[in-house]
Amino acid sequence: MKLIIENGTIVNENRTFKGSIVIDNGHISEIVEDSVPPRSSCDERVDAAGCFVFPGVIDSHVHFREPGLTEKADIESESRAAAYGGVTSYFDMPNTVPQTTTLDALADKFDRGRKSSHVNYSFFYGATNDNGAEFEQLDRQRIPGIKLFMGSSTGNMLVDKYGSLLKIFETAARLDLPIMAHCEDTDIINRNMAQMKKAYGDDPDVALHPLIRSEEACYESSALAVELARTYGTRLHVAHVSTAKELELFQNPSQEGLPQITAEATVAHLFFTSQDYATKRALIKCNPAIKSVEDRDALRKAIVDGRITTIGTDHAPHLLEQKQGGCAKAVSGMPMIQFSLPTMLELVDEGVLGVERLVELMCHHPAKLFEVRNRGFIRKGYKADLVIVSCGEPWTVTEETIQSKCKWSPMMGHSYRWRVRQTICNGRLVYNDGIFDNEYRGEEVAFR
Repeated sequence: MKLIIENGTIVNENRTFKGSIVIDNGHISEIVEDSVPPRSSCDERVDAAGCFVFPGVIDSHVHFREPGLTEKADIESESRAAAYGGVTSYFDMPNTVPQTTTLDALADKFDRGRKSSHVNYSFFYGATNDNGAEFEQLDRQRIPGIKLFMGSSTGNMLVDKYGSLLKIFETAARLDLPIMAHCEDTDIINRNMAQMKKAYGDDPDVALHPLIRSEEACYESSALAVELARTYGTRLHVAHVSTAKELELFQNPSQEGLPQITAEATVAHLFFTSQDYATKRALIKCNPAIKSVEDRDALRKAIVDGRITTIGTDHAPHLLEQKQGGCAKAVSGMPMIQFSLPTMLELVDEGVLGVERLVELMCHHPAKLFEVRNRGFIRKGYKADLVIVSCGEPWTVTEETIQSKCKWSPMMGHSYRWRVRQTICNGRLVYNDGIFDNEYRGEEVAFR
């Protein structure tokens, strides 16, 4: 099948230009940099006049809850939400039931993705205190890397033995597998929680969440991870950095490419602040906590100057009744994948960053960092993963617009001007201006 996207404004590799893209058999076969449509015959045309055309977004940090937690979400529902939001590839985290910490559990995840995912997929392998020896058996071409939980919110996936951490960092370096780390110091969090309960009762108000999961808890854990990565030469990506102080640990990229140690910011930490607990309450409770205006503004600066390398969502659906209560009772996490690109485009409108930098953070850099094969860029011969967006008539997030299984979002009631018009995955129009191709299934992402 041949598809032509014509008359769009293409944003790719630090350039913005008018042009058309020819897609043949799922790959980009031609990029025409002018306003004259390609002369190629085609099966279908998409008129992108007045729209931007980006590479498909790669969200390298999601929790789709399958297997074992499918009352909250599953691969089918959340990959549909991804398609509605212009996300064409995602990397899912291992804290499911069972956890993705054995080769059999990983194989099961891939089987589920093949059967159910509407967009492209892969899965992190989870580190534990005891499974480092199995890293040798992992297929580096099938997984993005190792997920390491150095924080207390993930049950028995917490790696808290120093010897185990040394082994994980050493083995990952030897195998040249990147580690994505959730960094929060458990002892500091537990001490803070005990103090808050003593002062405010068994379920302290959610506004106290950033004092419990504090700057100190984040910095001490991130600093340890960075120290170990430098010691062993491990490629480290620190997930969902939430504080200005942590940014001291990261450097701007060199001309030669991305540094060995990198950081992610999430859309929620770039958009919300601690002031929003007053209205959003536990709907924005996540780990690490959303913190001060000053922290948010520092993160916004860092996505421009290069200390932040990627933007993810940490998409983590829960049932709405599980989000009731305060710091102790309400669960942490929120669904954001459907609204990540429109939200980041609002930051473009506000002058926080440019549209070319947005494409770097959400498309190019995840592909570079995890060595994704033939995706993340608009290049001849690459897989045709694309998203077409427009800015115009406002629309409002309602329960009916939400595709995530949990049917809520902290963006409920928010009005956007930016809208995802089309999402093209492997050359297929999986989402087309309100029409969804429910039969389509994405492909397994290949690496290295």
